[in-house]
Amino acid sequence: MHLAQLNIARAKYSLDAPEIKDFVDNLEPVNNLAESSEGFVWRLKDEQGDATNIQAFSDLDVIVNMSVWESTDALKNFMFRTHHRNFLRRKKEWFHNIAEDSYVLWWVPKGHIPTIEEAVEKLDFLRSNGDTPYAFTFKSNFTASEFVEIKC
Repeated sequence: MHLAQLNIARAKYSLDAPEIKDFVDNLEPVNNLAESSEGFVWRLKDEQGDATNIQAFSDLDVIVNMSVWESTDALKNFMFRTHHRNFLRRKKEWFHNIAEDSYVLWWVPKGHIPTIEEAVEKLDFLRSNGDTPYAFTFKSNFTASEFVEIKC
C-alpha cells in the first residue's frame, strides 16, 4: 500500500498578487524537491507542472495539492525535514484559516493514482466522521494494515 494525501488552502490573494509572490515563485522548486524526495511516488499537476489551476471546489480561491508516497514517514520527512517546512511556517501569510480539516490521508494500493473526486470524497468523509482507517490525519496515523475500504 501507498499513502495518498490531499491538502487544500484558501488563498488570501489572487495568485498573481505581490502579497503571495514568494509562495508562487517557490512552487516549482518545492515541487521538484518533493519529486526528488525519498519515497515520493506521484503528484497531481497540470501542463504547467503544478496544481494551482486545478479546480476541485466551487470556491475558486481554494487550491489543492495531492500526492502519493511510499509511507507516512516519507511524506513527513518531505514536509517537516526539508525546505518545505519553511513554507508551512509562512502559510498564514498567504492563506486563510480553514475551520474544518484541510488535509486528508488514506491508503491506496500500489500503482493506484487517486482522482481529485476520490480525494474530495475522502476529505468530506473525514470531516463528517473524524479519523478512521478509511480517511485520517497525522493525529491518528493509521497503518496500511488497518486500511478499510468503504463501499458507498
